[in-house]
Amino acid sequence: MKVLLGVTGSIAVYKACELVRLLVKRGDDVRVAMTTHAREFVMPLTFQTLSRNPVACDMFAEPGEWRPEHISLAEWAEFVLVAPATANILAKMAHGIADDLLSSVLLAARSPVAVAPAMNDGMWANPATQANVAALSARGVRIVSPGEGALACGTSGKGRMAEPAEIISKCFAQ
Repeated sequence: MKVLLGVTGSIAVYKACELVRLLVKRGDDVRVAMTTHAREFVMPLTFQTLSRNPVACDMFAEPGEWRPEHISLAEWAEFVLVAPATANILAKMAHGIADDLLSSVLLAARSPVAVAPAMNDGMWANPATQANVAALSARGVRIVSPGEGALACGTSGKGRMAEPAEIISKCFAQ
């Protein structure tokens, strides 16, 4: 399957590396689109090496083909997964905001979409985030709920991105 993995700016990016490895091991053709903030945590080269494909990072980079990259990626993907999905990308998706490469791909995508949220427990519990998740779920976006436990910010609660194997199981159950 052609899987586009959207990676956003969260410490949980390290789990996205394992997610790519497991998807490739399954036989999926994986491409990665990273936000600017995601690149603060992990370099594109990491995902390029794991996926064996170029990594899309910039809305205005010179395209490899004549079509805008956000459209060609959206049309290429048979499944789009955003992991980690920050509160920011969830809000953009819920409100149709397309101000960077990944959010533009998500707005143009016609394939199934799933998100694996990752954020502080307070951000996850915030009514705005919960309303955005509910809106996305109502539109058919698959939500792989975060787990509970110790968070990178030093608190404990619900907000940890699900483990890569669980994400794959919930997105690609046979």
